[in-house]
Amino acid sequence: MKKLVVLSGAGMSAESGIRTFRGAGGLWENYPVEKVATPEGYAANPELVTKFYNERRMQLLKVKPNQGHYLVAKLERNFDVTVVTQNIDDLHERAGSSHIIHLHGEATKVTSSKDPNNPKYIKQLSPDEYEVKIGDLAADGTQLRPFIVWFGEPVPEIEHAITFVEKADIFIIIGTSMNVYPAAGLLNYVRDEAAIYLIDPNEVHTYSRQKIHVIQKGASDGMEELTKLLEIEK
Repeated sequence: MKKLVVLSGAGMSAESGIRTFRGAGGLWENYPVEKVATPEGYAANPELVTKFYNERRMQLLKVKPNQGHYLVAKLERNFDVTVVTQNIDDLHERAGSSHIIHLHGEATKVTSSKDPNNPKYIKQLSPDEYEVKIGDLAADGTQLRPFIVWFGEPVPEIEHAITFVEKADIFIIIGTSMNVYPAAGLLNYVRDEAAIYLIDPNEVHTYSRQKIHVIQKGASDGMEELTKLLEIEK
């Protein structure tokens, strides 16, 4: 069975109604990135940061996976699929994908403020726990913080993702500007003989020595087209 890796970004979930961070109407227009997505911002105002991610969690209760998510999950019928996502939502999981690497953390999880990547302190929240409060503590006694990789922090899962990208027969990019590193750098680890597809309604500038098959459509329509193309690849 061929190995297939999907790299998904904000455009993957935009069709589900999840606002992107960048671009017109993006979340950064209302919340300066340095205040809600950096360790310094959290240290300065943990109440604001906690509120911001509470809002992100509550939004998840109102949205559903789109057809693009479901078609990615359906690829598992014919391929050995790994989803590497820059998104912090749980829509790939809810659509049925079984192997997902979250590069930038997960909105539905919280962790220790002191030791955020220690598995002992990472906690999955149930929907009735989505409103985290100041005073809610991790197992080490520190304030619960979002299990999110903020700007300026290392991306622990990138090495894990690279091990799958290096073995991929097919590499699919969906809904990402390819401007955010280290995620964008994953393209450099794709084997020369692998097939590469890029799905995005906007023009995406990539720097690759390999040929990339571009499908200039949104996630759902793009995955519909790609599913037909992959019939000959399985």
